Amino acid sequence: MLLHVKITAIFYTSIIMAKSWQQQLKNALSGDHSKTLQTQEDYSQQAAKLFRPVVTDEVINAIQKQPYTGALSNQFLPTSAETEDHPDFTSDPVGDHNALADQGIIHKYHGRVLLVASGSCAVNCRYCFRRHFPYHKHLASRHNWQAVIDYLSAHTEVHEVILSGGDPLTLTTSSLQSLTDQLTKLNHIKTLRIHSRIPTVLPDRIDKPLMDWLDRLRFHKVLVTHINHADELTDNAINSLNKLKQHNVTLLNQSVLLKSVNDDVDTLIKLSYALFNNGVLPYYLHLFDRVQNAAHFEVDISQAKLIYEGMRRKLPGYLLPKMVQEVAGQTAKTPVN
Repeated sequence: MLLHVKITAIFYTSIIMAKSWQQQLKNALSGDHSKTLQTQEDYSQQAAKLFRPVVTDEVINAIQKQPYTGALSNQFLPTSAETEDHPDFTSDPVGDHNALADQGIIHKYHGRVLLVASGSCAVNCRYCFRRHFPYHKHLASRHNWQAVIDYLSAHTEVHEVILSGGDPLTLTTSSLQSLTDQLTKLNHIKTLRIHSRIPTVLPDRIDKPLMDWLDRLRFHKVLVTHINHADELTDNAINSLNKLKQHNVTLLNQSVLLKSVNDDVDTLIKLSYALFNNGVLPYYLHLFDRVQNAAHFEVDISQAKLIYEGMRRKLPGYLLPKMVQEVAGQTAKTPVN
């Protein structure tokens, strides 16, 4: 069994090295590699129809290297639990729809706006709070970002632009540059923040053209990674994070507290140290957003507080992420403790 796992891991590693990031992304979006997950006993075809599984070579490789833990596969494996509807869970748990200010522009918090830059991700997280979001209707890039520029020109109190989605780094570098060339003309925009899982799930995307683009930006550059477990920090992922750090990008991480993934004090402590060792500061530990078809990921709030207290007792303050939840209609993240 172990020999099979090692051979499979070497096989996938050679595939990754042979393909461009665009090819890897195309293969992930085609669903071909999700067939590897179908060998798992809990795989549900019905759940896969509700929310299409998307995984990259990098993720498959990491799962193969960690055959005795569900920390990775549980995040991407469609299971029968997703076919259950719960009355207390909704399709828009964080109130994105009510906060849409214009085409693809979500304006919830003072001084910053979020752009739905892309409708695609390199992986589909099974607990995604936007798994029901109608991306085809709400893309900020639809008209060459013009609605974004017009909105920001009229809102000079906004100083930070957040690229989200989907994953903004699924866009080509030229498309990203098209936006930032226009943003540069708005003197009140000081910070560009990118929320992306790409550095760990599609590390080859962090390439020279992307680094050159980042180097040319006049903004403060912040990239918020999404890493829930230390096993996600593969050698390739660590290399991509190091590249970003070398190009003066501030790296922060947000995690989600997930049942059967990281709902354990020692697991989260290990994650904080692994992040710090690779130049990333733990930023947020989110309570699960109560999105429909993903209730099996929720950790009871009393248990969440016990876990966080255990972290607080053992971690230095700078490695203790803020435990928060996003409440629809609130003007900021809500601290849990």
